[in-house]
Amino acid sequence: MTAQLAHDGSAFPAIGLGSSRLNGVAGADAVSAALRGGYRLVDSAFAYENEGAVGRGVRESGVDRSEVIVTSKLPGRHHDYDAALRTVEESVYRIGAGAIDLYLIHWPNPGAGKYVEAWRALIEARECGLVRRIGVSNFLPEHLERIEGETGVRPVVNQIELHPRFPQEEALAYHREHGIVTEAWSPVGRGGDVVEDPVIARVAAAHGVTPVQAILAWHVARGAVPLPKSQDPARQRENLAAENIVLAPEEVAAITALGRPDGRLKGQDPAVYEEF
Repeated sequence: MTAQLAHDGSAFPAIGLGSSRLNGVAGADAVSAALRGGYRLVDSAFAYENEGAVGRGVRESGVDRSEVIVTSKLPGRHHDYDAALRTVEESVYRIGAGAIDLYLIHWPNPGAGKYVEAWRALIEARECGLVRRIGVSNFLPEHLERIEGETGVRPVVNQIELHPRFPQEEALAYHREHGIVTEAWSPVGRGGDVVEDPVIARVAAAHGVTPVQAILAWHVARGAVPLPKSQDPARQRENLAAENIVLAPEEVAAITALGRPDGRLKGQDPAVYEEF
């Protein structure tokens, strides 16, 4: 798979699997099927309440553990240093697949003002072997600059809301400049709004692919790692195949032009949004 490289040399697949609401036996089966189908990056979070299902799916997939990047995230209510370390430990125990490959702070929660403390805890978790790589989610440049400025450690990943209605050109450019890999949550938006857009339909028809595949190919062309979610093995394989679709620069630009100033799905601006 085409790799996205972080500043520390870490390589990430072009497309990963989102797992929000993939819970229980069905969730474990979905993760296992995805890995057997070729995925090598699985996203999860403490807040999704499915770390156990993700871990079981990884263990039952038959895929060598060293090939899989398992991700989880720290919730806002556990940003205190000691609580953060305990939460990481609990994530490791729940997943049950050894050290977690990538651990992120889920949201900065700037109103609470403890994300630097949480970042110090993740640095400690990495140093003591609980996790292999650390990053963040939904951080703005001001948050990224503060944690690096106060700790000397730069995240390898920033996972952000990113889809054609909210293309995040400035964030992508900032991440690229600083060697931070961009992961995209809700990569195709929600509902039929984007998927049914005439621009997407034209691009998809030109390549003989589905609208969702066209959108995922747009992410790959821009250097972002989309995290589409599906329980269906056939749809999973279809999504993963999008990394091999090569869009023309003008097609990428046309999809990017679908962005709107109010394009966030739920208005969750990291400058003010609080998640606990």
